[in-house]
Amino acid sequence: MKKASLFFCLLLMCCGFTASAGEFYQIKIYHLKSETQVARVDSFLSTAFLPALHRAGIKHVGVFKPIEQDTADLRLYVLIPFKSLEQFEKLPLLLERDAVFKKSGSSYINAEYNNTPYARIESILLKAFSGMQKLEAPALTGPKRDRVYELRSYEGPTEKYYVNKVKMFNDGDEIGLFRRLGFNAVFYGEVLAGSHMPNLMYMTAFKDQADRDAHWKTFSGDPEWKKLSAMQEYKNNVSKNEKFFLRPTEYSDL
Repeated sequence: MKKASLFFCLLLMCCGFTASAGEFYQIKIYHLKSETQVARVDSFLSTAFLPALHRAGIKHVGVFKPIEQDTADLRLYVLIPFKSLEQFEKLPLLLERDAVFKKSGSSYINAEYNNTPYARIESILLKAFSGMQKLEAPALTGPKRDRVYELRSYEGPTEKYYVNKVKMFNDGDEIGLFRRLGFNAVFYGEVLAGSHMPNLMYMTAFKDQADRDAHWKTFSGDPEWKKLSAMQEYKNNVSKNEKFFLRPTEYSDL
C-alpha cells in the first residue's frame, strides 16, 4: 500500500471511521471575487477539467453555483466521486500527464500571480456512508436552471456525538426514510478532512424549489421520522446544521 493511502487508512482508524468498500468524495469550493473570475473558472471546468476527469474514468462530476450568491464571496462547488483513495491520490499525476488538459486549460493553469482566476480554493474530503456507498445521479427531468440541490452539513458537539449521528443515518435508517420519500439523495459522506469537524455532509436534489419545500414538509410530518427523532439514543447529536441551496451548471454531469 502506498504511503498516502496508508496515511488515510490510519486517519480513518484514529478518527473512529469504519472501513468499507464505499466511495470517497472531494468537494472543491472556489471562492471568487468577481464575475470575471467566475467566468474564467466556468470556462476551465467545462472545457478542460471535467473532460480530463472523464478521461480519467470519473464520470459523474457535479458543478454547482449558489442559488443566491453572496457578492462578497462568490462561489463555485465541484463534487468529484472517487472509487478509492488511490484514485484520489493519483489524479494530480494523471492531470499533469494529460496534454489535452494542459493545453485546453492553459489560461487557467498558467495564470499570472496578479491575475488569478480565483481568490482561494477550499477542499473537503469525505467517505461514503455504509448505508449508501456510491454516488447516485438523480433522475430529474426538466431544465437544470430550475433544479435545487441542497447540500447539508451537520456538525457534532464531539466526535462521539458525531459518530452517533452517522449511526442514526445508517443503523437508524434515516437514509431509508429519505429514499422512501423520494429525496433523490446524491451522496452521504463522513468528513475526513475539512475546516469544520467533526461533521457529515449529504446532498439531495429536487426539480424545483416548490418540490424541495413539499418534500421537507412531508418529511417533518412522517411518523417514522417522528419516532426516530424522539429516540433518546439519538438526542443532541447535531450542534450546527448548515444548508446550501445550489443549482447545477449546464455542463454539470449531475
